[in-house]
Amino acid sequence: MRRLLVSAVTSLLTQVRRFSPLKSWAIRLSARKGFKKAAVATVRKIAVILHAIWRDGTEFNWQRQPAT
Repeated sequence: MRRLLVSAVTSLLTQVRRFSPLKSWAIRLSARKGFKKAAVATVRKIAVILHAIWRDGTEFNWQRQPAT
């Protein structure tokens, strides 16, 4: 699972052109701390989000807008 999350975050930071608050946060962190540390921090952030989704069954909204 860890390898898959690291692969997903690496792809997010290097390949994905679509804006998201998570990507913006990771790019800013990468500028301060370096790519690998930012990738690991982003993996942890995604893991926490996934755990919360699995725990209470909510849906992920990537745009940070309230669900209606």
